[in-house]
Amino acid sequence: MDASWDPATYLRFAGERARPFAELLTRVRASAPAVVVDLGCGEGTLTASLTRRWPGARVTGVDSSPQMLAAAAAHAVPGRLGFERGDVRDWAPAEPVDVLVSNAVLHWVAGHDRLLTRWAGALSPGGELAVQVPGNFGAPTHALLARLCAQPRWADRVEDAAPRSDAVLEPAGYLDVLTAAGLSADVWETTYLHVLAGEDPVLDWGSGTVLRPVLARLDEDDAAALTAEYAAALRVAYPRRPDGTTVLPFRRVFAVGRRPG
Repeated sequence: MDASWDPATYLRFAGERARPFAELLTRVRASAPAVVVDLGCGEGTLTASLTRRWPGARVTGVDSSPQMLAAAAAHAVPGRLGFERGDVRDWAPAEPVDVLVSNAVLHWVAGHDRLLTRWAGALSPGGELAVQVPGNFGAPTHALLARLCAQPRWADRVEDAAPRSDAVLEPAGYLDVLTAAGLSADVWETTYLHVLAGEDPVLDWGSGTVLRPVLARLDEDDAAALTAEYAAALRVAYPRRPDGTTVLPFRRVFAVGRRPG
């Protein structure tokens, strides 16, 4: 199966995914940054919102997915908002950055504490680094999938693509990383209760993120079989309420660091 990102699938829950980005930005103090970078910008809608927040800034979105960048191109504004292909693990700016944002990306990058230290060094004096990561790797959405991937039928093909319980740090860990990098840090966590509609809404949610790399390892028939098993387990873990909706608790971790100056 195709391992690429699908913007349409990801955007099924655009409102729920946008809220943490907006709440992350409320803690960024910059009033008139000149250079703003969004690492892991996806299909560009949230990146475009940065130009409205800071009308005088030159905003660049960076992503490794050609599919996402193709969708993001619709938001480009010459001289103000541009998008470029790049891997966040290798990215380095051509000039100091005033605001560097990375939203729901770093959980895909092993050892991203070292990456944060490097990004902190790319900030201009007074510059800010703002990141958000999902903190739900112990939740049934992830634990059930990891357990399924470890079963003998699937393990040799997908176990290394399963979600890892150590994919992100606890909030205190991000506080330690940012302060060790010389930044003043503001770190917090929030658990959202997403009220979802549909037949298998938690499966639909995961299809755009955590399930994607697993299914990419399988042919069509096996992907359908694994998905059916996962869906059945999710229905038990996240039962439908009497009104027909399903509640998905989703914990997220936020961190904003500011360089002195």
